[in-house]
Amino acid sequence: QLQAYGGGLVQAGGSLRLSCAASGRTFSSYAMGWFRQAPGMEREFVAGIDWSGSRAHYADSVKDRFTISRDNAKNTAYLQMNSLKPEDTAVYLCAASLWGSELGPWKLWGQGTQVTVSS
Repeated sequence: QLQAYGGGLVQAGGSLRLSCAASGRTFSSYAMGWFRQAPGMEREFVAGIDWSGSRAHYADSVKDRFTISRDNAKNTAYLQMNSLKPEDTAVYLCAASLWGSELGPWKLWGQGTQVTVSS
């Protein structure tokens, strides 16, 4: 089970850190990913990280602004979001891929957390 939290309202240029807490004792067997979905838009990939944390992949729209990381001892993945823009406003969801890579495939999904960036 995955639970994302840490969203909120922030001004453009600000920062937020999202967390994705996973239950179970096999967290290190999963690659982790973040997606987002804005109203009326399709869900889009944001970032992914492999089981060890050594490889990550980002969407071009967030590269150099967002950083994905994980702490296997805490069963938690993170998404540090800096230099936020109004177009980053969306519900952010975390996903997991058993024995997958930073590119998925994404089979497990958690509930999302709302991020709103005001201009």
